[in-house]
Amino acid sequence: MTNNTSTLSGVYGTPDKELVLIPDDAKQCSPLIPESADIAESPDAALDYFAIAAPAGTQERRFVLAHALRALKPSGEISVIAGKKKGGQRLKADLELLGCTHIRIDSKKHQKIASCAPPADLSQVHKAIEENGPQLDEELGLWSQPGIFSWNRPDPGSLLLMEHLPELSGRGADLGCGLGLLSHHVLQSEAVKSLLLIDIDRRAIEMAHRNVSDERISFLWQDARKGPKDITDLDFIVMNPPFHDAGEEDHGLGKAFMARASSMLRKGGICWLVANRHLPYERAINEHFKSFTPKADSHGFKVIEAIK
Repeated sequence: MTNNTSTLSGVYGTPDKELVLIPDDAKQCSPLIPESADIAESPDAALDYFAIAAPAGTQERRFVLAHALRALKPSGEISVIAGKKKGGQRLKADLELLGCTHIRIDSKKHQKIASCAPPADLSQVHKAIEENGPQLDEELGLWSQPGIFSWNRPDPGSLLLMEHLPELSGRGADLGCGLGLLSHHVLQSEAVKSLLLIDIDRRAIEMAHRNVSDERISFLWQDARKGPKDITDLDFIVMNPPFHDAGEEDHGLGKAFMARASSMLRKGGICWLVANRHLPYERAINEHFKSFTPKADSHGFKVIEAIK
């Protein structure tokens, strides 16, 4: 459903327009859609309506719901949609935890849809924002936030790649940089002249900015599969490409990362990557690189060096 009525509205993600009202003026606030607004920067009590495709993760979902409720006028309304097996069954409980009452629940097309007004008392809303927002993980020694890939533990694939990376040199990039774990390791080499950190998740870029402090780095909030198209002739690329989209395994993601890595490298440039052992990436690597060499295979992961 769409509406041409002029309202002050927000939208988070891509709710099904057949199930949830999306006003034409709704401002996109998803951190996974580059150039979107930041939901945390929405003014208090300013919006009439907020439509949300709820994240599956509990902490991430509560953070988003809390900020949307905070941004609504007392007379405003929130509409939240989620798959029944991806948080939909918990929407009512989440909204009640945040102080909401008179919550309407509908079920359509295997989705749960919850609608209500913001609570009069926002104390639980502010508590949820504080508990589920950016935080310093003392064990990791890194800033992180629920919803970012491997937000509360080092990814074992990345750790394996770090074990086998040689000292790199020249100009490089970290595709899908996440919290900046790989980049931090790469920059230990004084021979690295510059490193571009790219991620589709704005939160990851913000946390990596906190975690990696070095004058040689730059950041780009962008889908690595689609760009940047103006960056070429790099000496090296490191990456731990994703292989899930909306919770479903998608081999095309990793293959697209390899194509982009190849386009960004100079002839003879090197791509170091790690992937789950079962993923059939070797054919894609052959399509985009002159040669490749398996460097490690351990605990369900494989490390590959590919040369353009």
